Amino acid sequence: MSALKDKLKADLTASMKSRDEVRTRTIRMALAAVNVEEVSGKAARELSDEEIIKVLAKEAKKRREAAEAFSGAGRAEQAQAEVDEQAVLEEYLPAQLSDEEIAEIVDEAIAESGATGPQAMGQVMKIVNPKVAGRAEGSRVAQAVRSRLAG
Repeated sequence: MSALKDKLKADLTASMKSRDEVRTRTIRMALAAVNVEEVSGKAARELSDEEIIKVLAKEAKKRREAAEAFSGAGRAEQAQAEVDEQAVLEEYLPAQLSDEEIAEIVDEAIAESGATGPQAMGQVMKIVNPKVAGRAEGSRVAQAVRSRLAG
């Protein structure tokens, strides 16, 4: 079993013992999402830590989007619950890259590929994505690439 999955299970037990409802609920949901991912596809398999991080990042993004939707609808209590869950999930994710760090990686990729103009966005993204995997949201990276190629 992966180290991250072991940590999630240990933290679930600890949160249940300390009666931390938000943490317990969030970790249960995360483990359920990991289990669903493990049995999806043709054959059941064990996920690596990198794959688990991708699942957790997807779940954190869902929480962020739900919080925005709830706050937009004037439902502050539900929005806060989603924000709390997102905070718990982010404890298990690698630190997010700043905009400056993303810009630096994008500039290196543009120089490496020799890309010019917006039509070369795919080439640049192909180089950038493995470098930022799990540490930056795809939309932020795409925005940075688009602005660099346009300028």
